[in-house]
Amino acid sequence: MQQLIECVPNFSEGNDMGIIKQITDQVESVEGVRLLNVDPGKATNRTVVTFVGEPAAVVEAAYRAIKKAGELIDMSKHKGEHPRMGATDVCPLIPIANISMEETAKFAQQLAGRVGEELKIPVYLYEAAQPDKKRNNLSVIRAGEYEGFFKKIKLSEWKPDFGPAEFDAKRGGTVIGARDFLVAYNVNLNTTSVRRANAIAFDVREAGRKIKTKVKDENGKEAEVEKVQPGTLKSVKAIGWFIEEYGIAQISMNLTNINITPVHIAFDEVCKKANDRGIRVTGSELVGLIPLKAMTDAGKYFLKKQKRSVGISEKELVRIAVKSMGLDELAPFRPEEKIIEYMLRDPAGSKLVSMSLSDFADETASESPAPGGGSISSYVGALGASLATMVANLSSHKKGWDDRWEEFSNWAEKGQQYKDEMIRLVDQDTMAFNKIMEAFSLPKSTEEEKKIRKEAVQEATKMAIEIPFNVMKTAYASMEVIRAMAESGNPNSVSDAGVGALCARSAVKGAFLNVRINAAGYDDKDFVSGIISKGKELEEKAEALETEILQIVNSKIGA
Repeated sequence: MQQLIECVPNFSEGNDMGIIKQITDQVESVEGVRLLNVDPGKATNRTVVTFVGEPAAVVEAAYRAIKKAGELIDMSKHKGEHPRMGATDVCPLIPIANISMEETAKFAQQLAGRVGEELKIPVYLYEAAQPDKKRNNLSVIRAGEYEGFFKKIKLSEWKPDFGPAEFDAKRGGTVIGARDFLVAYNVNLNTTSVRRANAIAFDVREAGRKIKTKVKDENGKEAEVEKVQPGTLKSVKAIGWFIEEYGIAQISMNLTNINITPVHIAFDEVCKKANDRGIRVTGSELVGLIPLKAMTDAGKYFLKKQKRSVGISEKELVRIAVKSMGLDELAPFRPEEKIIEYMLRDPAGSKLVSMSLSDFADETASESPAPGGGSISSYVGALGASLATMVANLSSHKKGWDDRWEEFSNWAEKGQQYKDEMIRLVDQDTMAFNKIMEAFSLPKSTEEEKKIRKEAVQEATKMAIEIPFNVMKTAYASMEVIRAMAESGNPNSVSDAGVGALCARSAVKGAFLNVRINAAGYDDKDFVSGIISKGKELEEKAEALETEILQIVNSKIGA
């Protein structure tokens, strides 16, 4: 399994696109790294760059970018709204796939050591990469910012982890670490007051604010002490600032663990606290990228508040999230450029489902052997699940059924999951067939080549068996939703549930034909025997359930 880490360096330049381009060119010069996003901010004079790849390649790309930023950016002339201490202000590594935080932290330490030793830049470790927990907090390390570090770096407790204990006037210092996925998120206010924006930030951020209170000592004498009053949101850092570019104040937040405080909860809480202070939230702004789940969860959250069904398409959930949080107030929000999974998506993996209906039919009808019966079975199953989901959504919004909206919303959500899985399997089935063809085209001149070719054919054949079998399982599972909608869904749409049952049963039977024909070419007879036995059982169950559903449908239609 390929290990992937993300790197999100913040460079202290947000206006000169020529400088920014030279830095990102260094990232793109490394093979195995994909540049996902470049997000410059004029008022902050800061650019957030996001790239992803295998660990060694990411470390190399980060090193080259840090080196180039140090050559091009002069911190002695830098001005900006965001706290900063160096040309490369902060450079976190984030585990994305098949790699632990501990492993990621070691790569961060490796990068920090190289930057300190080869580039002679003072480097501080933070978060998971910092073994000394007294100095692992980014805001504590950066306190005093660039201007204050000339003195701070001379203190024994602030000796850099790597590099010289001399502050570089041109390049400043750099903080490198490993952390969980962080969402940089700004909420827009209808005020220009930084003081009021900060008050709201202190209301919500975990660190809260310091307050003075009077206490009595053991002699009864009153003394004034300072205490910390925590904010309402865990795993949230926040400050208020004024953005001249937009002419508004914002709450600038770092959501350091979106499993604890998701973006939609942060938005709603800022709305409440702003309202308490007579201020309105007008929208928000996402800096850098965000995981898809964070957006779909937000869409579901706002739909549930309206008592609307959450069983809608992923695309629509994202749209609801964008509109609900006003993510498009300051600039267009393009999901394909802001959602990390969309940036990593391989177009080849959705070639068929991206076609129009007529193009898909034309491609099927062409002399090309793929897409074939497996892909068609999967698409038929997706249509059956879609019909059941439609009935659930119609039932959720049916007048007079308001007390049942959540019941049908749950069915619709389940139907969407089955539909999405079968849509994915449409292309997967064709890709499996293509892998068999590729394997058969391998050379077979020598005994070693014949062995490699046979192994490749067998591996591809197994995949070509398993994918249609997954279609069978998913299509049969979707019949649970279809049956429920035939029984209790909107009676005006009961015929749609019936058609859904016909589609699901066809998907099961059609996919089983593909399982059987591909199984004939697989040498592991125990595997073949087991999957054929399971396939027959699924086919029989699907036929029986189809009969049951159609009886319900026909009894309700009557004539």
